[in-house]
Amino acid sequence: MNISQAAKATGLPAKTIRYYEDIGLVRPDRRTNGYRDFAAAEVHKLRFLARARALGFGIDNCRSLLALWEDRDRASADVRQIAHAHLAEIEEKIADLTAMRDTLSHLVVTCAGDDRPDCPILNTLSSSD
Repeated sequence: MNISQAAKATGLPAKTIRYYEDIGLVRPDRRTNGYRDFAAAEVHKLRFLARARALGFGIDNCRSLLALWEDRDRASADVRQIAHAHLAEIEEKIADLTAMRDTLSHLVVTCAGDDRPDCPILNTLSSSD
């Protein structure tokens, strides 16, 4: 299967597939004309990577997860450790976003939004705290 077919089969842009090849996550065969030839196993890896990226895993974690998936002697504890660390990062981001939302919500409520120049939103943004 060529790169456009692989892109259609996986939902990944061809540019992303080329990038994954450049960094060694997939290794399609090359035809005599130099075109990439994606076997079913490589397409499966691309789908795996697409799902991992959709869950927010970074490239390094994707590389580790892919290596663990290919290793039939792996320990599920290794997989769980990566997922658990990523989950902790997500929870931290959610907490940060919640705090931002609460602060901004408070500022929006306290701003009169009228013709006066006084604005607690601008005052907060310009404060030195």
